Amino acid sequence: MSGPIKVAVLDDYQGISEPKFRALDPTKFEVSFFKDTLRPYNHPDTPQEIKDKLVARLEPFAVISTMRERTPFPSELIARLPNLKLVLTTGNRNRGLDLDAFQARGIPVAGALGHHGSVGSVSTTEHTVAMVLAAARNIAQDDLSVKTGGWQTVPTVGLAGKVFGTVGLGRLGTAVAQIMKKAFGMRVVAWSENLTQERADEKAREAGLLVEDGEGNKTFKAVSKEELFRTADVVSVHVVLSDRSRGCIAARDLEMMKPTAIFVNTSRGPLVVEKDLLGVLEQGRIRAAALDVFDLEPLPLDSPWRTTKWGQDGRSRVLLTPHMGYVEEETLDEWYDVQVENLLRWEKGEELQVRLW
Repeated sequence: MSGPIKVAVLDDYQGISEPKFRALDPTKFEVSFFKDTLRPYNHPDTPQEIKDKLVARLEPFAVISTMRERTPFPSELIARLPNLKLVLTTGNRNRGLDLDAFQARGIPVAGALGHHGSVGSVSTTEHTVAMVLAAARNIAQDDLSVKTGGWQTVPTVGLAGKVFGTVGLGRLGTAVAQIMKKAFGMRVVAWSENLTQERADEKAREAGLLVEDGEGNKTFKAVSKEELFRTADVVSVHVVLSDRSRGCIAARDLEMMKPTAIFVNTSRGPLVVEKDLLGVLEQGRIRAAALDVFDLEPLPLDSPWRTTKWGQDGRSRVLLTPHMGYVEEETLDEWYDVQVENLLRWEKGEELQVRLW
């Protein structure tokens, strides 16, 4: 390889990576930064000219640093990058990467963990709870009202004693349910494709909670999908995106929710049929939604989500954040430290940390 190794750093919106990569020896590494995320290569709405633009951007580079799943790398894109020799990602899992295609090309993929092995689970838990509270207390709407000359908007809603429904009772679902149970006395119901009451009881024990109260009520009650959507005052999504789970929440589920209910998604946008959710919210069929994830990210400028008319003319109130659940400064800082270390290890022919294949 003649000349410096060309390195592309993608999608670092906050610029946390820049001082770390710029400190590399410029005689060995030539680093370029791209903060604007192009539309995903494998999204059905991505036109060919945008695909070609993405290829033209990435084709010169031997090393690509990517942040989580912001720029997916399907096999079709990988096949068009002949110079690629190493991919650096963050966390220990990135479903936007076709690892089989990378392996077939002999391109190593290295992840990155923080000092505690975290991939942002605590951060996402905190963000989820914050969004539930903000939606229940009308934080965004009241903030806007005060700043623009108004005062109170609509009454808030209390959570104490209400029903918290978690779609998924894995690490994140359990962590959020535990907080809602202990902090606000919410009754927790849970559903996922293979969840049993025995497994729900095990999750309660792992969270340091009693399996049931003195009256025999389960702390985490496993219910049917229909019962969860029909009875929960807050529905929060915490399942992993896969071919099986994609679109697992649709109109038939959302339309069963109480008109006073709040829907929260900090997991992945494609878990929900977006047009169905938009329809329910535009008709004002539930109180509010709080969303951190979307089918297409970043949201296009003409996205129907990008409006200040939510909560007006019969529409539900909607709280939006730009996929911030894991975006904590300390976590990102640690991830980029590991990326740079892996780059140096690769350049020296040493073993990579957190190799994903």
